[in-house]
Formats: sequence, structure tokens, C-alpha cells
Amino acid sequence: MRTRNRVPIGVALASCVLLSLASCGQQKSPANPKVAMVITDSKLDFAKEMGDGFAAGSRAAGGVDARVVSLDIRGGPPQEARFAQLTKTAHDGIAVETLAPELFAKPLDAAAAAGVPLIAVDAPPVPGSKVALYVGNDNYRLGATLADEAATRLPPNATGTVVLGSPKPGLAPLDLRVKGMRDELAKRLPRVRVLGAFDVQQDESANEAAWQHLVTANPAALAFLGSGAADAFNLAAIRKRTGGRWLAGAFDIEPQSLAAVADGQLFALMSPEHFLNGAIAGELLAQDAKGDSAMPQGWFATPGLAITSANIGEIMRRQASGAAREAWFRPKIASMLKERKTYLRPLAAVR
Repeated sequence: MRTRNRVPIGVALASCVLLSLASCGQQKSPANPKVAMVITDSKLDFAKEMGDGFAAGSRAAGGVDARVVSLDIRGGPPQEARFAQLTKTAHDGIAVETLAPELFAKPLDAAAAAGVPLIAVDAPPVPGSKVALYVGNDNYRLGATLADEAATRLPPNATGTVVLGSPKPGLAPLDLRVKGMRDELAKRLPRVRVLGAFDVQQDESANEAAWQHLVTANPAALAFLGSGAADAFNLAAIRKRTGGRWLAGAFDIEPQSLAAVADGQLFALMSPEHFLNGAIAGELLAQDAKGDSAMPQGWFATPGLAITSANIGEIMRRQASGAAREAWFRPKIASMLKERKTYLRPLAAVR
């Protein structure tokens, strides 16, 4: 059971009589609310960005004990067990980022039933998980924006092929990015044939091998576009190694990918702004845990950013240090939270 400082002690005690002892153990500590974020793997740059953002957001709110827990695995039952353990300590709120949201439906449902406030970050919660708030991008729009950047660099009457790849077909955000790319390319370049999306694998070495195979098989392609992070730096490396003249673009902001935009091997990166997503979740959880403001429900739709030669210098400076990154984002985060109604949409509208 979850109680707030403003709930009378007698009401809390009466509720505890009706609930299990374990549920009563989840009452908030008025002096030190405890919140946490679960990230898939601290070795993955995008997950680390989200964790850093969560820490920054909870610090900005102040007055909570916040921690980031990395599962350091990419799926499987151990995630469920570790999450269940975390609900016993971070009982005032947990944000969850996972590459396998379907595995978390049951433990999230159990946590919600126990009164733990929950936020899904980056990947939307699956039906049955009873998570009332999702903080994440309009991934369809992100994919369409990357395709639009590619189309801008090609003649409107261009003919030929564009090859799409995805490191994890079936993961909702990546599938939506691919759909956005396909739809935008059909609109902007109606004479171009779009191939894929091909499964280019998550493992970095396997990803590079898959893209190399696609490049070899399609030597005259106009562009190769990926929906994930490894796609970006691997496509850049292949293009440089082979002297390719085709366009290459993908997602996320690993340092080597930013460098590839700077030296022209990538025409664009789409950044989901993972730090921003984590920070919004951290601040909302902290404010809710302290009773400052109730956590909203629905989809908090966060914007992404197209990184090109026009703004690569600014973004590289932003990413040069944790302090620089936090300073760059802070006004944006404050503005978005102040105008939160502008960004809130129904969960059913997630795309």
C-alpha cells in the first residue's frame, strides 16, 4: 500500500489491517522517499544516458533518495527477479527502461497492485502491465524525420533503392521508426523502391556484418537507413572503408556516431534525447514521492532531435561533459514540466 504524508496515520493503519504485511511495509518514509530507475544495461550508451537523466531529474526535484539500477543483461527471467527485489526498497516510485517490455507485464502488475508508482520510459508498457504513465518519443515521427532528411539530399525524381535495417524487429519503438521511414520515403520519393527493414542484429559485430552484406548486395543503393544505435557507427565505418557514395543515417548519439556526422560519413542522426526522457521521469517521480504534485497519466510525448552538419558542433559540446549536458537540457526540462499538458497524450495514442 502506498500512503502520502498527508494521509492520517489512523487511515494508514486501518488500511494495513486489510492488506498483507508486505504491502504495509511499502508505506513511504516521510523524511526520505525512495525512488529508482531500472535500465537494461549500463554498457549501452542510450541506457546510460537515460540513467544519467533520471539522476539529474531527481536531483533537480530534491528531497528524495534516488538510485539507478542496471540489470546488465538484455532480457530473461533474472530481470524480473531483480525488479521484484527493487520494489521492496524503492517503494515510492520506479521508472523502467527495458528492451523486453513483454517480460515485465507481470512484475509491473504486481508492483502496481502493491501501490508502487510506475513509469515506463523509452518503450511503451504492454497491455496488462497497469503502468499509467509512459515517457517516450513519437518514434513514428522520428523515423519520418530521418527519411525526410535523406529525401532532402536526393532529387525529388530520384530512382533506385533505399535499404532499411532494424536491430530488433518486433520492438515497438524500432518498428514505428521503420514505418515512419517507409511512409515518408513513399511520400517524398515515390519512384524509389524501399527494401526491408532487414534484421541487422543487436550485437555490434553481427550488426556490422549484416550491414556489410546489405551494402555488398545493393552496391547502387541511394541510402542505407537504420533504426538503432549500432547501425549508425557501423554504417559510417563501412562507408568510409569502402569509399561509398550512398547516404547513411541512423539513431542515437554514441561518440563515434557524432564524429561520423562531423566528418560527413553520416548525413544525419536522429537523437531520441534519452537524457531528457530519463530526466522527465526522474523529476515526475520525485515530485510525486514528496507529494509536491501528483504524477500525470497517459503518454508524456518527448521530442527528438535531428543532428546534422548544421548543429553537430553544438551537440558535441553538449555531450563533452555531464555538467555541459545537464546545463543544456535544464531549461528545456523545466519548460516541458511547467507546460506538461502540452505534451500529455492518451496512452492509446502512442506511436
